[in-house]
Amino acid sequence: MQATVAARYRRDMLMPRARLEERERAALAPYAALAAESRGRTHAESEARYRTAFQKDRDRVIHTTAFRRLEYKTQVFVNAQGDHYRTRLTHTLEVAQVAKAICRALGANEDLAETIALAHDLGHPPFGHAGEAALDRLASEVGGFDHNVQSLRIVTELERRYPAFDGLNLTWETLEGIMKHETEYDLPDAAWEPDRRPALEAQIVNLADEMAYNAHDLDDGLRAGLLDGVRIAELPWLAERIEALGADPARFGDEERYRLVRDVLGRSIEDVIVATHARLERFGVDSVEAVRAHPEPLASGSDEGTREQAELKRFLYANLYRHHRQIRMSRKADRILSELHQAYVATPTMLPPEWQAAADERGLLRAVTDYLAGFTDRFAGDEYRRLFDPASLT
Repeated sequence: MQATVAARYRRDMLMPRARLEERERAALAPYAALAAESRGRTHAESEARYRTAFQKDRDRVIHTTAFRRLEYKTQVFVNAQGDHYRTRLTHTLEVAQVAKAICRALGANEDLAETIALAHDLGHPPFGHAGEAALDRLASEVGGFDHNVQSLRIVTELERRYPAFDGLNLTWETLEGIMKHETEYDLPDAAWEPDRRPALEAQIVNLADEMAYNAHDLDDGLRAGLLDGVRIAELPWLAERIEALGADPARFGDEERYRLVRDVLGRSIEDVIVATHARLERFGVDSVEAVRAHPEPLASGSDEGTREQAELKRFLYANLYRHHRQIRMSRKADRILSELHQAYVATPTMLPPEWQAAADERGLLRAVTDYLAGFTDRFAGDEYRRLFDPASLT
């Protein structure tokens, strides 16, 4: 008898894809994107037995070479500046965590949001925004460089892991989330259904991206000593939070930093949850179609929360991103990428064989840009020394 009961229990707990899809329908809000209702993939293929389509997308993203390289790509501080600063990979994971927390509270699809978050920065080049600006200038003759577009190219073309197609063959909803990723620094693809909003999950990732980098750049700036308690207290609302935490700006150590960053991020997450829920209720949003048809984004913070995030972003730009030490590093990054680009274009035979073949396939300038965009900070520095330091082995 006990064996029969145990066997039935194990059978009932098995979660094949159909049961996972049923659980989504039962548990998620009516405006959530459902894996079972995906618009599908470009290339027909069977779905996984024990994963939804969005879960399969997530796993494919995680196993890409581009995802692994994010560990050694700059967020704000390059790897050589310290082991404890955020990288593009840890930023990506923090965005996923924030997005999932918001989705969970609102009944949106965590799997889709996580997948978009994990994929949204795959196209970032080495050295952060300085690297992107350099590549955009260097590739101007072939349409420039944009990391959103590059992210899409990676998952639809450049990652080649399957014999039946190029790219990862992700669902339409994941591709939409990548191409409609939009922040102050990231512009969506105007050609991708320009009159339609993306799914709520993609909108949430857009917010999570800005919230995460505001919080962690504040954290890293304080850790690096480029910011201090007195300086950040120049923002009135941050001064209020410091006072509420019982901290002294003039004696702002690690414990105070930890508490403040937790407070800032936690409050912003709660603000977005409450404000977004209120907007969904006010406009009577009851379907994915209603989300897409709404003229403005439905995921947002309150007026006060949005103002605070904008003020923090401006403060960080003036006091952290434009700090003289960061400007020096940006200038160095520009020089490294510019000289490597010039060398490869002048002598394409210096490229690895597979990239010489890529140059024949898609043109030399685009292939060189793609090659450089895939570099990590460390590899870019090593390659620079190999090419231009007479004492280095090639």
